[in-house]
Amino acid sequence: MAQRAQVIELYKKLLHLGKDYPQGYDFFRSKLKKAFMKNKEETDPEKIKVLIGHGNFVIKEIEALYMLRKYRTLKKRYSNEN
Repeated sequence: MAQRAQVIELYKKLLHLGKDYPQGYDFFRSKLKKAFMKNKEETDPEKIKVLIGHGNFVIKEIEALYMLRKYRTLKKRYSNEN
C-alpha cells in the first residue's frame, strides 16, 4: 500500500476513534489535524514510516484508554449493588 494511502487510512481511523474522546470530538479533531499538518512537508519515506508507526501506537493507546473506561464503568456499576 502506498504511504499516502496509509496516512489517509491512519487519519480516518484516528478521526473515528476521536468520537468518544473524553475531552470531546472537536478538541480531538483539532489536535489531530495540527499533528498531521505539522508533518505534511515530510518527504523521506523512512521518516514517514516511523510517523505511521507512531500513529498506530497512538491508536492502540486510545483503544486501551477506552477499554479502561469501560472496565471502570462496569466495575463501578456492579460493585455497588451488593
